[in-house]
Amino acid sequence: MTPQRSKLANGHQRFYWGPIDVMIYAEAEQETNTNIQLVQEAHESAWERFQEILPELVNELSILKLPIDDQDNTCLTGPIAKKMWQACQPYYPTFITPMAAVAGAVADDLLAHYQIPGIHKAWVNNGGDIALHLSGHQQIPIGICADSYRANETMQQLGSFSLDGQLTVSTQDPVRGIATSGWQGRSFSMGIADSVTVLAHNAASADAAATIIANAVNVDDARIQRRPACDMKDDSDLGDHLVTVHVPKLEHQVIEQALENGFAKAQTLKNQGIIWGAILNCQDQVRSVFSAQSIEVNQWMNQRFMMSAGARIHYQVGGLAADKISAWDGQK
Repeated sequence: MTPQRSKLANGHQRFYWGPIDVMIYAEAEQETNTNIQLVQEAHESAWERFQEILPELVNELSILKLPIDDQDNTCLTGPIAKKMWQACQPYYPTFITPMAAVAGAVADDLLAHYQIPGIHKAWVNNGGDIALHLSGHQQIPIGICADSYRANETMQQLGSFSLDGQLTVSTQDPVRGIATSGWQGRSFSMGIADSVTVLAHNAASADAAATIIANAVNVDDARIQRRPACDMKDDSDLGDHLVTVHVPKLEHQVIEQALENGFAKAQTLKNQGIIWGAILNCQDQVRSVFSAQSIEVNQWMNQRFMMSAGARIHYQVGGLAADKISAWDGQK
């Protein structure tokens, strides 16, 4: 398999190769010939970089699958590998490997090709982990899908699905990365959250934090089925750590306790300045944490969440913006 590229509607670019599948959008300050050419050159630069990423990561994969320790990352050479380690190191001695930040770090790396004068808005969506570039008075609406499994079933049956909510990131906000994790995602989780969406200063940090918080949304209940990660996938970086494989319908108070555990972890990370916000969802119950200076969820589309969401809610009339990007990729 070789790197593939396609141009989609509305100027979106798709780069994909093996496990990496990214969607990219960039917009010039003014639609002049010069700026249009600038965006195209940025796409070409990002495409050249994309073709280097997978071999670069594979070259250091054996190290990236090891748990973070208290040593520095001088043994790593690639810029993405170093970003992965840096995003995960704050959680030591909690078990985590740099692989927890791989999707976000790749998105951050590609976004750098668009962070140039003349481009005032860009995003790179790597499987639901999103890196953002904003300047001037720009903003980007983000769709929230709280239960990816249910959304995926709806997509297969009806060809579309409804978002559960939206938030908007503006230039003045400190958020430049958004990531989502949960037990039904494409990566393993030790917790029972259907989804944990995190907002942070970059996508790698959001990616690692989403993993940690999703693991913390947890309770000790014999009805929850768990298996060693290595039994599910031979080369899993989680080794023999137990990961969640099935969560039955649980009582309200059990879910409430699991969410409180995750909420406490998210609150700690917010207080430490590692994240700016988080939305935790488990079986139609929601908790949210936001910094005073940060953006908040500004619309819940699904009635299930309106009474339980802790974020500020504005009731609005009408649908979502057509060019919204979603913190979900149909798998996570």
